[in-house]
Amino acid sequence: MKTSKELMRSLSMEAFSPQEEMLEVGKKSGSLNIGLPREISFQENRIALVPDDVALLVNNGHKIIVETGAGKNAHFEDIDYGEAGAQVVYSASDVYKTDIILKVAPPLPQETDLMHPGQTLISALQLPVQPKDFLKHLMQKKLNAIAYDWIRDEAGIYSVIRSMSEIVGGTSISIAEEYLSNVHNGPGLIMGGVSGIAPTEVVILGAGTVGEFAARAALGRGAIVKVFDNSLYRLRRLQTMIGARVFTSTIRPRVLAQHLKTADVAIGALRASEGRSPCVVTEQMVSDMKAGSVIVDVSIDQGGCFETSRVTNHAEPVFRKHGVIHYCVSNIASRVSRTASYALSSIFAPSLLKIGEEGGLDKLLKKDIKIRNGVYIYRGILTNKYLGETFKIPYKSLELLIANNQ
Repeated sequence: MKTSKELMRSLSMEAFSPQEEMLEVGKKSGSLNIGLPREISFQENRIALVPDDVALLVNNGHKIIVETGAGKNAHFEDIDYGEAGAQVVYSASDVYKTDIILKVAPPLPQETDLMHPGQTLISALQLPVQPKDFLKHLMQKKLNAIAYDWIRDEAGIYSVIRSMSEIVGGTSISIAEEYLSNVHNGPGLIMGGVSGIAPTEVVILGAGTVGEFAARAALGRGAIVKVFDNSLYRLRRLQTMIGARVFTSTIRPRVLAQHLKTADVAIGALRASEGRSPCVVTEQMVSDMKAGSVIVDVSIDQGGCFETSRVTNHAEPVFRKHGVIHYCVSNIASRVSRTASYALSSIFAPSLLKIGEEGGLDKLLKKDIKIRNGVYIYRGILTNKYLGETFKIPYKSLELLIANNQ
């Protein structure tokens, strides 16, 4: 038997010897049951949660059900999700038994059919591409529906829109660079040029986030950048954000036409708060552009800001009109699906953790106005005034519904 002196020596040696590192697990108020279905919308390659964030959620006591192949197009395998602690299932119906469905694209009718009353859907809304009875179908299911593109962060910024816009802005320049080369029968130009040769000219329509990051990418490649927007505030902000003086102008047809004639690339990044994006480039302006120049119309999901634009897809992304190459794919972020998935996941994972910490969605909605901003259906009742007035569907105040639910 050890003496008291030996026992104390033994204990102090254990105290100072190397110990196995323990992973800190957050305090759990409520366990969430989250489903990640495989996206079946046309050419949607992103997934809402990456394996690293699945592991984070599982370590905090939440259950994640992933449909087999859900991450394949973003180059995440089933085994990656399995090792992160998710349960991988082979049937979409098994995923739709969960309490929370997290998707990138809005649900198609066959997906909505699998949902059940009381379930929470978190996905994009994308009303312009939805069938007529999309909202009514969700309401009949008695769901809670949250449009992640309407959720604001602490600074009042639409987090997902901002993040995807950053990606799309930078990618639009990579696309233009690709089609300027000989690989796709372009004019064989390098973006920015080299010593002794004039750099390429890039005209950007719109000084929002897409325009800002397109300008950053083009300037980084050595191009001459010209930005047009009808908001002097946005033009000034762009100058400040990129930290460089670039040519800026309000949109005057004669001035715009003059600069498009010498442009090698034109990026359409004008957005409308409601309805169609402003179409500011006429067919005549396009016909006067240089043969082999490239148009990337990022605004095509709102109708486009070039009169000659029409929707294309990732399988057949371009067409030529008046000798000008047009790239008019509406879901550019899916072209870089792995990066886009990480960006989405970094926004969704903290939100889901917060729902769990508060003990469920209802309790969080009472406290968090940022999440409330994204709710458009609550327990089967339309809560968004704009949607109600647009589609002539009765709606109620979410605040009143939450108050009556106490």
